[in-house]
Amino acid sequence: MHFRRQRAGDSHRRENGCLFHHRQRLPAISLRSHYRQLRANRRKGNCRQHLQEGGQEGGPEHTVMTNRERILAVVRGGEPDRVPFAQYDGQAPIEDAWSLVGRDNIGLLRWSCVHSIQHPHCGIETIPIVREGYPGERRILHTPAGDLVEEWVREPALGTAFRRERFVKEPKDYTALRAYLEDAIVAPNVECFLRDRDQLGDDGIPHVNLPRTPFQQMWIEWADLDDFCEHLIESPGIVEECMALMAGIIRQVLEIARTVDVPYVVFGDNITAPIIGERYFRQWAVPSYRVAAEMLDVPVFVHMDGDLKPLWDAISESGVRGIDSLSPPPDNDTSPADVIRMWPEMRMYVNFPSSMHLGTPEAVRRTADEILAPAGHSGRLVIGITENMPPGAWRKSYPQIVAAIHDFGKP
Repeated sequence: MHFRRQRAGDSHRRENGCLFHHRQRLPAISLRSHYRQLRANRRKGNCRQHLQEGGQEGGPEHTVMTNRERILAVVRGGEPDRVPFAQYDGQAPIEDAWSLVGRDNIGLLRWSCVHSIQHPHCGIETIPIVREGYPGERRILHTPAGDLVEEWVREPALGTAFRRERFVKEPKDYTALRAYLEDAIVAPNVECFLRDRDQLGDDGIPHVNLPRTPFQQMWIEWADLDDFCEHLIESPGIVEECMALMAGIIRQVLEIARTVDVPYVVFGDNITAPIIGERYFRQWAVPSYRVAAEMLDVPVFVHMDGDLKPLWDAISESGVRGIDSLSPPPDNDTSPADVIRMWPEMRMYVNFPSSMHLGTPEAVRRTADEILAPAGHSGRLVIGITENMPPGAWRKSYPQIVAAIHDFGKP
């Protein structure tokens, strides 16, 4: 049996065209010819000239923004030339997407970081396994207080991995987890951010990731949700001790982030009210959000991709100024109109509802229009692809979303 051994460190997620200016709605069947002509115009270098001659409302003064400039205008409270459309890096093959809709029509958000976390007295042993015909890995986390074990199996059809076994299974496992967290050394890794920023260039911006807040980190990264909830009730002392250590690590990461010229930071928390509830959201998420808002001069975003209505009051008091992956109806319960009404300074990266990718082109277009209508003129909206799509659905959806954005016009 073969295995590789490595130092235990922080694994950061890498989950981590020219404008057209037709004010009449474009039927789906005509989009490909429009994009071909737009790419031809771009190659000829006459796109910016067309705009300067008044090809878009705003006349001679109007110039084309890059995807990066467009997203930053939303983040910084500026005036984007149109509502940005961006995907997490890797959601669709970006070169193919650019060929379909034009490079200027979809930008990139790349999960990045400004820190690293090392554990000098811990190590991870990885052993290849096969479970029910599927390949995977058995990972053994060695700590000064004992070992923890998890298993991952890859699902070939979707290209994703899922956990069959979690590191923390019973209360006694928190002793080893505590030793692992106490061993953490947080160090700057600004090179990661700078590399991503330079590689993205005008195409997008780094999505600077912070560690998850303690409650979310526990059930997503360490323990099964049901087990964790039982442990929190039955053995609160050791569990909350581990969670306090996680909060301390977040503060150390923020000390690094405040020294770097990042556009914003993101807690990749995957917040949904039915799991965390208002009590634990206020106890174990809001404090870290407030600390971040107090320490940093840039917006604090949180990946909130679930049902949020029971948390609305707490979100209002949290210091959060950006919702990453807001998932509106029909998938979840908070709409762009709700955000506009309740939180005047809140930026929103709205995930185009994953379920609607299964609809007809007309349904996709209608959904895009419904997102734009209440929020497009706010200057605080980015339409995003920040959750999984059905395989290949982007080929149908992206042209419809782009057409809706162009028909909507300047925010």
